[in-house]
Amino acid sequence: MESLSQILKQFAEGPFMKSGEERAQQILQDPLILKFRQKHPELDEHTLRVNMNRLYQCVKEYKNCANCPGLERCPNDLQGHYAVLTVEQQGTYSYIHETKAACKKQLAYAAEQTLRSRIRTYHVDDKAILENHSFEQIIGKDLERAKAVDQIQDYIIKTMEEGLQKKGLYLYGSFGTGKTFLMCYMLHKLAKEGHTGAIVYMPDFAEDLKGMFGDAGALRETIEALKDTDVLIFDDIGAENLNPWLRDHVLGAILNYRMNRKPTFFTSNYDLDSLEKHLSFTNKDGDEEHKGQRIMDRIRPFVDKVEVLGENKRGQS
Repeated sequence: MESLSQILKQFAEGPFMKSGEERAQQILQDPLILKFRQKHPELDEHTLRVNMNRLYQCVKEYKNCANCPGLERCPNDLQGHYAVLTVEQQGTYSYIHETKAACKKQLAYAAEQTLRSRIRTYHVDDKAILENHSFEQIIGKDLERAKAVDQIQDYIIKTMEEGLQKKGLYLYGSFGTGKTFLMCYMLHKLAKEGHTGAIVYMPDFAEDLKGMFGDAGALRETIEALKDTDVLIFDDIGAENLNPWLRDHVLGAILNYRMNRKPTFFTSNYDLDSLEKHLSFTNKDGDEEHKGQRIMDRIRPFVDKVEVLGENKRGQS
């Protein structure tokens, strides 16, 4: 009958331990670990073997990243992160530490979530705002609107250099020339600088407000949010079904608060004179020229006009 010491000796010399030694050699000869060892020649064989689990984790996660299946299906221990090895020297001893670093996809996702937290959208697809277009891409889409793009880019740069401006922009032009698209581009750039923003599609927003008559809290919260946000965009103003309450108690209250405080932006198919006519007439009370003028007194002095030329791009792929 074999003694326990003989059994343990056979086990130590058996195929299981050989297999473990082969795996250790594979890890030690991996290009990633060879590069790590070259960077830290102070690491001896004993230290490397004591930290074999950390070396293995680093190699495994690096290979996972090289064949990335996407952030949602990340197989690494911490989603969107990979293992990084560092060395700490204490006296004559070297210690290997493992930390986690965010990958490019995780960083992009975190940046997108930060942008989402700064921007409110009301019936505007937030994907249009989250798309990170360059100035060259924007101006190259339609050279006819190059002047408008230059004005918007100048505004963005001025805000980046000087901080939030008191005046906004009034984009007007024909259907489908990309006014909303340009405002989304601007909002994206300013949100990346840390500014909060909201974009409101006026025709649908006007209908939403009707449903808030019975919920004073929700109405108050919505109006206060639009008053306080750094950058406010009223998209397609003039296309809404106007009523006195919307004009005087919602739009008027918001614009009155923001005057000389924070910039308000507009897109419209109307120029400023035509918008004044629209705001002077409601289905309920008919012609109310003085009330239209009152609203325009809160718009006209606080915007720079930007005419957006170009062809109708709606329906184009």
